Amino acid sequence: MDVGRDRVVTDEAWPWLVVGLGNPGREYAGNRHNVGFMVADLLAGRVGARFGRHKRAVAEVAEARLGFGGPKLVLVKPLTYMNLSGGPVAALAQFYKVPTTQVIAVHDELDIEFGQVRIKFGGGEGGHNGLRSMSKSLGTKDYVRVRFGVGRPPGRQDPADYVLSDFGPTERKEVDFLVDRAADVVESVIVKGVEPTQNLYHGS
Repeated sequence: MDVGRDRVVTDEAWPWLVVGLGNPGREYAGNRHNVGFMVADLLAGRVGARFGRHKRAVAEVAEARLGFGGPKLVLVKPLTYMNLSGGPVAALAQFYKVPTTQVIAVHDELDIEFGQVRIKFGGGEGGHNGLRSMSKSLGTKDYVRVRFGVGRPPGRQDPADYVLSDFGPTERKEVDFLVDRAADVVESVIVKGVEPTQNLYHGS
């Protein structure tokens, strides 16, 4: 398996582990921090899969294929709360024998403006507790990140309070479209690869 800064050669024999990062519970459902769950739910709906509690990890999992005869997907929503997400992800990567280069984390990103979705492979976690936990548990930072921009909080609002609050009224008008776009990005990474997906989406 060949891994470069943006070029990742994957193995079609193994499934893709798509991890939507978020916090479980109705009180968190509409939070900025829960866009990963939103994207995972949409992807499950697209492929006709349903989430169920996994027997080997504290997570909800949905299994399907991306298109007829396409790559196998394992969609994951950790149920441990954000800062402990890595444990279930590592357990599932081992259970399904998924190489870390075929793990995709979908998460909110403060350093990207709202309305933008960006892709990168590896690198730092930017203070994101879910990514930190994943990197620690997987023993590597070499996995794909689909970064859903939420922007910086206004004024002096604490970033933690900001991501644990719901999208504002103006933002809510665009959230469904952006979640749909993020799901498109995930599918593109799986079918086309990281670099072609960056070329396709980073200019728009």
